[in-house]
Amino acid sequence: MSAPSAKPLFKAIRGAPPRLPLGGDWPLQDAPGADAPRDPLDYDPTPPEPTRALISAELGAIAGIGGPIWEPAVGGGHMARVLSGAGFEVLGSDIVDRGHPGVLLRSFYDFSPDQALAPIIITNPPYCEVSAKGHCRWLRHCLEMQPRYLALLLSAEWPFARQNGMDALLAEHPYSIEYKICWKIDFRGLGNPAQRNSWFVWREGWAGEPVTRRLFKEVQDPAQEVLL
Repeated sequence: MSAPSAKPLFKAIRGAPPRLPLGGDWPLQDAPGADAPRDPLDYDPTPPEPTRALISAELGAIAGIGGPIWEPAVGGGHMARVLSGAGFEVLGSDIVDRGHPGVLLRSFYDFSPDQALAPIIITNPPYCEVSAKGHCRWLRHCLEMQPRYLALLLSAEWPFARQNGMDALLAEHPYSIEYKICWKIDFRGLGNPAQRNSWFVWREGWAGEPVTRRLFKEVQDPAQEVLL
């Protein structure tokens, strides 16, 4: 005995009136956590926790160098305030004034090595200029400044790129430590960060292969660990 034909069912479906969309007259709304427009200069203010975690891990190395810290993409001073709160003198520069007191308005690329503001550079650089797509321009200029200590907050995916001279640059100037940040940083306050981040640190005189360590949100307040 043959199975009954499904043709009548298909015909019924084709002849059925179209289903009306639910809430068709509701006002349009953004999806939860929809991305806000990107800043044309790739400015993403850094919440305090990543900087606190770095200081907690690297306080001895940073303090041992002495002198001020240069934040060359200081923006509104979000990272600089945390560094200052830990007892460091911070000199901030940027290409635009976003309200940080005492900011030096000057492009990072306009500084020559003899004009470097400090032997320590800690910043969250514009990613479009530090990535392989941007030919690693920001990192190249950082290295030209010959800092004794350099820490860049970047995407954890950053070192995987290989084009536009990235391979050769990292082979010649490998970072000393990658600190994997074990939470997702909500730079834009939208509540749905998708990216993983790491601190990449270059220490003067580092010998050996790069090492990988982990950072957690739950750290002691760096300002309580030592008086600088």
